[in-house]
Amino acid sequence: MSEYLTTRELAALLRVRERKVYDLVATGSLPVRRVTGKLLFPRQEIQEWIAGSADPAPAHAPMPETIPLDHHAPPAVMTGGHDPLLEWALRESRSGIACLMDGALDGLDRADRGECIAVGLHVPEGDDWNAGVVEERFGRAPWVLVEWARRVRGLICRPGLPRPPTCLADVKGLKFQTRQKEAASELVLDRLLAAEGMGRDALTCAGTAERSETDLALAVATGRADVGLGIAAAARLHNLDFVPLVEERFDLMVWRRAYFEPSFQKLVAFCREPAFEARAAELGGYDVSGFGTVHFNGA
Repeated sequence: MSEYLTTRELAALLRVRERKVYDLVATGSLPVRRVTGKLLFPRQEIQEWIAGSADPAPAHAPMPETIPLDHHAPPAVMTGGHDPLLEWALRESRSGIACLMDGALDGLDRADRGECIAVGLHVPEGDDWNAGVVEERFGRAPWVLVEWARRVRGLICRPGLPRPPTCLADVKGLKFQTRQKEAASELVLDRLLAAEGMGRDALTCAGTAERSETDLALAVATGRADVGLGIAAAARLHNLDFVPLVEERFDLMVWRRAYFEPSFQKLVAFCREPAFEARAAELGGYDVSGFGTVHFNGA
């Protein structure tokens, strides 16, 4: 007999659904070990926990075999900033988590309305990223901020420009591709412009905003724009020139209980495998060595 129980085995022992086991883990009620992204429960400690937690019950009261579903639980949807590596990992891991990556600020609003279990963020805050806005808006709620990756952001440029830019000040006179106002990359752009002593009026913006990193790169690749502020991975996907300007930290703000659900644990386990690091290296501009680091833990 194994010294450890799996989630399914523990649910069978307690005669509850696996969801209830994840709820107990999320509240810190159960003795548990996390090994390579999986939850394992020490058999001896579980038996002691059962003995110490059991309440006397009338002889006629049956042990419940199921628990009511939580109809207030947010749906298994990833929102927030767009990231090609995250988009790929959600599919490749077969996590079952849907994604609606329409900007970090959009994701924060959706989290406020209970429309998602996780939000991708890269909001600049002084010398840090993301933690301040999460604490301010969600500090009293059970959200956790965990690192996804560090990404290099800079100028994505169309090859063959008469005067290729080497810094942000050089984009004057070039058609500049922007993102939608809900994208945190627009906040990064404002910060970089301010550092150069420039304002938005110094940019000759393209007529429409693009809603993802890859769409911005495509606009440059097809000649609809000369340059835009995007990530290195998107530039490489379209064989475009790239001028690095800043390294940003892309985090996932995760609903704490959802972190322990099978869908999210499947994503976490996949990101511990060599294929994930290989894909990050192939895309370029990523540092995933800090994956999983907790940067904020809400109430």
